[in-house]
Amino acid sequence: MTRNQSPTNRRIDLDPAEALRLLGSVSLGRIVFTRQALPTVRPVNHALDSGDIVIRTHEGAALTSHAEEADGTGVVVAYEADAIDPDTHLGWSVVVTGYAQLVTDPVELDRIRELLQPWAPIEGMDQAVRIRPELVAGVRLTESSETRTAPG
Repeated sequence: MTRNQSPTNRRIDLDPAEALRLLGSVSLGRIVFTRQALPTVRPVNHALDSGDIVIRTHEGAALTSHAEEADGTGVVVAYEADAIDPDTHLGWSVVVTGYAQLVTDPVELDRIRELLQPWAPIEGMDQAVRIRPELVAGVRLTESSETRTAPG
């Protein structure tokens, strides 16, 4: 029997508070929503605001119109952000599922515009969407201190 000295990676589930803290440490993520009954994914930048995720959007965006047409609770979306090293595959990933609502209060909208500048500005990008997390799941991908025993 020989021992493989290279460490194996392991997955650790994160509690929701730690997952949201990590999500708040990066500015780019991906929003997933339904468009014409199919899942749609868009890269966006975000900020955390009182435990909610806020993103900027423009009036013609599919998400904007979808959130605008939703009832009082909003439209169901998922939001994912991560920081995973492409070489070691170590890091973390967080997925939030919740309800997205168009921000309509002018004072709140102005505050979000100051808080979050679009990473890819588009003319008319003066709308905002607030995502209220319902489910928060996160994983940390880390090296294991254990070594594996290889058959030999």
